[in-house]
Amino acid sequence: MSVITEMLQNIPLPKMARIRQQFPAIEVKDVAQTLREQIRRPEISGSVKKGMRIAIAVGSRGMAELPLIVRTLVDELKGLEASPFIVPAMGSHGGATAEGQQQVLANLGITEATIGCPIISSMEVVQLGVLDIGLPILIDKHAFEADGIIVVNRIKAHNAFTGPIESGLSKMITIGLGKQKGADSCHVFGFTRMGEFIMEMTKIKLEKASFIFGIGTVENAYDRIAKIVAVRPEEIVAMDQKLLIESKANLPKILLQHIDVLIVDQLGKEFSGGGMDSHTIGRASTTCVAPTAKPPSRLVVLDVTDRSHGNTCGMGLADITTRRLFNKINFDITYANILTSTATPSGRIPLIMETDRLAIQATIKTCGVYDLSQLRLVRIPNSLHLDEIFISEAMLAEAEQHADITILTKPEDFSFDSIGNLTDIGFKLIQK
Repeated sequence: MSVITEMLQNIPLPKMARIRQQFPAIEVKDVAQTLREQIRRPEISGSVKKGMRIAIAVGSRGMAELPLIVRTLVDELKGLEASPFIVPAMGSHGGATAEGQQQVLANLGITEATIGCPIISSMEVVQLGVLDIGLPILIDKHAFEADGIIVVNRIKAHNAFTGPIESGLSKMITIGLGKQKGADSCHVFGFTRMGEFIMEMTKIKLEKASFIFGIGTVENAYDRIAKIVAVRPEEIVAMDQKLLIESKANLPKILLQHIDVLIVDQLGKEFSGGGMDSHTIGRASTTCVAPTAKPPSRLVVLDVTDRSHGNTCGMGLADITTRRLFNKINFDITYANILTSTATPSGRIPLIMETDRLAIQATIKTCGVYDLSQLRLVRIPNSLHLDEIFISEAMLAEAEQHADITILTKPEDFSFDSIGNLTDIGFKLIQK
């Protein structure tokens, strides 16, 4: 027995009850038809001319219904006798390589076979100008050389900065289509001037490149489409500002606050660009954002998703992690992302425990609660899907009084395998 196991073996684990959280759930029932109606508006469809080669900028986020949205857009463009193709618009993601970015798209369901048009993945850029302080304004070469560009993105709060525009179409234009070099330019001062640079660079790119429209979505708290709109280039910045307010109102959250220990089963790029959404976990990698949630006393993250390809950005926001997650780190992919973003705390390595059980016990031991019968412990599958989560027995009385919480199970012990790892990591084995 190791000294660490000996120190932790008698740390008790609370019984956990599964609960359902209820959030507002406005939803677009027929995404494809709604998108077709948006594209067929004269001011949108009229910008597409016969024979145009049109670059569709698609990012690395796991936005809801992304393959359906892109495929519908491609079909509509073909119906207008244009020739669409996809360009990855994800800055430094995918290890900042053309092959890596194409693989990221494939993991999201975006391939030439599924979408019905070519994908041109390249890290080549052209310079459109410079800001007054000398920062170059860069754009994907193949997109720039097309007859038109369409950006597709979800509008939402950013993990690392707060501003009038955060994640959305403007950020896709500035950072996503800027590839690694353009993203690096925008991040040169970290996140302190990020909102300012996104706004300035977007306006110049809209003037100097052939953007014809954007497709923006807002998601509800259940990771489904609440709104989808097509906007002309001159409307993009204003629409980003408007939809950001709506998006923040839709954010999922942990309804019971003051958390001693937060367990996050999995971090992943499909859940958040930062691996874990700061507005869910209450922690951020920069001081330029104020998370909407209160920070837990301790946070443990147990695993990273396969779709992240070893990109473990966000692990540094945890206090403790597992050997399993550590063994999956692809340092080239992770560090390329972090060096570009400059948010180095995101890539720090927490304390590493050999098993899930030890990681959870270590987090409890260090959380500062003397009477562990009163421990307020919450377990979530990831930072995006918060409709059904687990809470410790000590939180049940409060949960019973909350109008938007339904208790689904009686308190039960954690379920570990013979090694000491959870048998339902990410809640995969739980039947809804």
